[in-house]
Amino acid sequence: MSRSDPDEALVARVGKGEPDAVRALMARKLPRLMSLAQRMLGDAAEAEDVVQETFVRAWRQAPNWKPGAARFDTWLHRVALNLCYDRLRRRREVATDDPPERPDEGPAPDRGLEAQDVGRRVAEAMARLPDRQREAITLCHYQEMTNIEAAALMGVSVDALESLLARGRRGLRAALADVARP
Repeated sequence: MSRSDPDEALVARVGKGEPDAVRALMARKLPRLMSLAQRMLGDAAEAEDVVQETFVRAWRQAPNWKPGAARFDTWLHRVALNLCYDRLRRRREVATDDPPERPDEGPAPDRGLEAQDVGRRVAEAMARLPDRQREAITLCHYQEMTNIEAAALMGVSVDALESLLARGRRGLRAALADVARP
């Protein structure tokens, strides 16, 4: 059973070079792609670069887009994820003599910033997860995809996705065990 692609008409208009269609597609896709890239990379500037490159590839692909093979949104997310993985690989491959500067991990100067501290801890714990577990959690919890959609995007079975989610959640629970629950 195939579902129609809600972006099909808009992508066709982008392929024809219609400026209004380009703006509409960006307005529709930019927030989710930025969120995805920021969660995968943990760096806003890198996330912006990834999203920009994702849209450049979308503009190049739009005139040749063939509806039916995959939903445009799925393809767009896959492009963004692949670009994130490219950057993550490059980070691991960079050898330096000096360790990178690390932010002060001491307590926040103002107790009112506790929620931000918890958010930072969650982001750090997410960054330490294996890539596939982080991807599964990001797609299902932050991108609000169903397990079926996320599994298709990742190219795995729903059972495999659920296994990645379970292992990722266990890893997060262990990393955040000292964070008090309300």
